[in-house]
Amino acid sequence: MGLFVHEDAHYDPDVRQVGFNRYKQLLSLHASSWIKLNLLTVAGALPLAAGIGYAILSSSILVLIPLSILGGMIWGPFLAGLYDGILRGLRDAPESWWAAWRKSWRQNGRESLLPGAVLGLLVGMYAFMAALFWWSPAPQTPGTIALYLFSGALFLLLNTLCWPQLVLFRQTALNRMRNIILFTAKYFWRMAGVTLLQLVYILIYVLLAPWALLLVPFLGLWYITFLSQLLIYEQMNEELGIEEKFRASHAESLANSKTFS
Repeated sequence: MGLFVHEDAHYDPDVRQVGFNRYKQLLSLHASSWIKLNLLTVAGALPLAAGIGYAILSSSILVLIPLSILGGMIWGPFLAGLYDGILRGLRDAPESWWAAWRKSWRQNGRESLLPGAVLGLLVGMYAFMAALFWWSPAPQTPGTIALYLFSGALFLLLNTLCWPQLVLFRQTALNRMRNIILFTAKYFWRMAGVTLLQLVYILIYVLLAPWALLLVPFLGLWYITFLSQLLIYEQMNEELGIEEKFRASHAESLANSKTFS
């Protein structure tokens, strides 16, 4: 990783780093695996994209709603697999990306259908509203644009904290939402920064389309997901005890395997 940045003389790839060195370390270890996960996730999003595109071309919100929900349900397990793979890298889990992805489908596939449906519907609605803005003969007021961007930022915030909880823990939707509210209240400015970062990332793709779409297979979903989770992982681990719970679970499984051996 010293090609574009000055290499730290004290950098040890075998020791868990902190700060920017941790960023470099994770990319060095997992970037190739996350790109593969990204390709699978993008493939899983194609039915949703096709449905939204067809609804926009037909100018029908009645077509948009069912196709967005169905496409989101298809995409949900793929997106859960991406979050699971990235979070495994952040906590230095030893599994290979392919084994972890298949395991995520078994563990999170069914539970990710409803969040995926909601996600698909919201993505479809935002895309359809953007098309309406484009078709409108009169320019949109600054207030309308600000409200659209604010609601999109709120959606991104919820998405950023919902999917990690879905793949990490078994809990009710009410408890998941409670954690989102409490975490956002405690780390408001950090979450605001992460949300703004995601919003700018999406706007770059939208404003530079179609040329920016060439980057989707290589950067697309995985990079901004990784960067967002990296920026809040230490705080999430502190509040939710992610690594402590997984160490306890691993120790328990080892004890059980010794008991039955």
